[in-house]
Amino acid sequence: MLATDLDGTLVGSEEDLKVLLKYYESLDEKVSLVYVTGRHKGSALDLIREAKIPMPSILISDVGTGIYVGTDLNVDLEWEHKMKSNWDPEAIKNIVSKYPTIFPQKLPNESRISYTVKEDNESVEKLKQELVLSKIPHKFIFSSGRDIDILPESSGKGSALTYVIEKYVDTNASILIAGDSGNDEEMLSLGYPSVIVANAQPELLAIKDHPKLFRATQNCAGGIYEAWLHFYSK
Repeated sequence: MLATDLDGTLVGSEEDLKVLLKYYESLDEKVSLVYVTGRHKGSALDLIREAKIPMPSILISDVGTGIYVGTDLNVDLEWEHKMKSNWDPEAIKNIVSKYPTIFPQKLPNESRISYTVKEDNESVEKLKQELVLSKIPHKFIFSSGRDIDILPESSGKGSALTYVIEKYVDTNASILIAGDSGNDEEMLSLGYPSVIVANAQPELLAIKDHPKLFRATQNCAGGIYEAWLHFYSK
């Protein structure tokens, strides 16, 4: 199973993507694809069509707040229920509204709240601390130097992927996890074979090593291919 972020990881180099997918097609055993993205479902499907990549077996969207399964990508209702417990987006929005340099992103629902900030890390840190002091249950992720995702406390790419692996994936499956930015850190730190592609954002390049973390020398899908051969070539 390949569990991978989309933008800047699986998608970003057409030639390398073709090589990776052709390699997977050549294998005796099928490689199931799990896409783990910060995009919402509709946006992820748009990218899948635009980039002409295969439909996934499972889609984890909205930085781990949505899980969709099967050919029709039906919502995992158990996970959806879990995400709604102790989640108060209005209280969070009221706090963030006091920060004029932090702008809301338009999303189709409030399963998570996301913002964009430009060159104002001081406000990001102040907001982060204020949310902690408010004791509103949440998870705060700042990535790529501009993106703020505020999520239900039990969500995130790592938590969602752990749930998917435990519920849907065979215990004997070979697994590779791939990412390129700060919101991927959680899933890359689960202890499974993982790859940071060479074009990763600085905040991800700075994370601590673990025995199964591979730092690729190639960008995007080229780095995934490089890591798959590192862990699983015979």
